[in-house]
Amino acid sequence: MASSPATAAELASQLLEQSGSDLGIEERRVLENIAAGNLTSRDAADVADAQATFGERLSDRVAAVGGSWGFIIAFSLVLLGWMLLNSEILGKFGKAFDPFPYIFLNLLLSTVAAIQAPVIMMSQNRQASKDRLAARLDYETNLRAELDILRLHQKIDSLLAGRIDALGEKLDEIEREVRPD
Repeated sequence: MASSPATAAELASQLLEQSGSDLGIEERRVLENIAAGNLTSRDAADVADAQATFGERLSDRVAAVGGSWGFIIAFSLVLLGWMLLNSEILGKFGKAFDPFPYIFLNLLLSTVAAIQAPVIMMSQNRQASKDRLAARLDYETNLRAELDILRLHQKIDSLLAGRIDALGEKLDEIEREVRPD
């Protein structure tokens, strides 16, 4: 005889010994998924990417490019080229547009640093947010696993109790047959 599926509130009372209103968002979501027979696991990267704004995706991309060896090498070559162009090549003809001490180059570098630093910080904040989301999703998955194991234990205990009762009745029947009154 199959029992009807439990509601999230019934599961909260049965498994967590709490009322449905006392549950947190994660617990409620897990119990609703158990009651509906749905999976709980979700990929944190997929969820975070789906929630990301254009600015967040852009800051991630800038941080990825700005924090790479390719960027460091290319930027170093551009700086070296700028200095060679203004000192050795154009400087010999008196046409250097930014002669040593490279004041315009320093202004450009300061501007790049002033813009790049907050963008990288935005990306780091987003990564911290992704980590918090991953921890929340891990918690939901772990809670679901614990509750499923607990439910399995209850089912096994119920089956064993029924089996023990049936064996007891069978023993009583055998005893009555062996020792008639």
